[in-house]
Order: sequence, then structure tokens, then C-alpha cells
Amino acid sequence: MILRKAQKSDVSSLYALERELFLPQNYTLSRGSFSYHVKNNLLYVAEIDGKIAGYILTLIKRKNAKLYSIGVDNLYRGRQIGKKFLETVSCELISLGFSRLLLEVRIDNETAIALYKKAGFKIIKKLDSFYLDGCDAYLMELKYADKTL
Repeated sequence: MILRKAQKSDVSSLYALERELFLPQNYTLSRGSFSYHVKNNLLYVAEIDGKIAGYILTLIKRKNAKLYSIGVDNLYRGRQIGKKFLETVSCELISLGFSRLLLEVRIDNETAIALYKKAGFKIIKKLDSFYLDGCDAYLMELKYADKTL
């Protein structure tokens, strides 16, 4: 497996993966959004045998970095890709001077919540009716001062 920054040539594959993994009420990304983020934010892909197996998108144009989305193809789950993504992005954010990483996650996404907690994230707030289908979300935070990578 290769973890690398996404390139413009990855946009179509990223968009196809997004459509497979997420429903529109979860604020899915468009092809244009992926093109924008390749140039302007931290967008990493995991590549296995020449295929995009997953991605992580972190917004960095703010005072605090925000993990916007992480997705792993169902065929490649269980291979610690999410964990490796979080470690890679955290190292880069620390080198850029960020002291924390924020994210929102559906309260019914137990798998993601478990991954984030294992990585050191803590729930700091419940966001009522955050998603378009009315599902609540948790706002979670990882403080890098509390974390040794």
C-alpha cells in the first residue's frame, strides 16, 4: 500500500469512491470539490495495486485543521488504512504548526467513532440535526499536545 498526496489525475477515482461510500445527506463531495481540495488542502490517497483504496481530506485554511472526510473502499477495510491516514495527516499538521484536529461524525457511525477514539479524539459536543437526514453528530477533537506520534 502506498499513501500519497492526491493528484489531479485521481479526481475521477475519488469521486467514484465517494459516490459508492456516502449518501448525499452526508454532504458528499463533488468532482469539482475534489479538484479544489487536491490543490488547496491535505488530501491523501491510499493506493493498492494501482487502485485508489481510500482517501482522507483535511481542511487547513482555518485556525484549526478540520478532518472533513475519510473513506475506505469496502474491499480494503480492516487493513488499518484509516489509522495510517490519521497518523500521516497528524504528522503533517504538527509540522505545519497545528495544535489540534477537529471533526464531525454521525452519532450512529460506531465504526468511525471507535477509530477516532482509539486515535485519541474526544467528544466535545453533540450537534443536533447536523446531517440533512436529521441525524445528530458529535464534534470531536484531537489535541496534539496530548498525543505522542
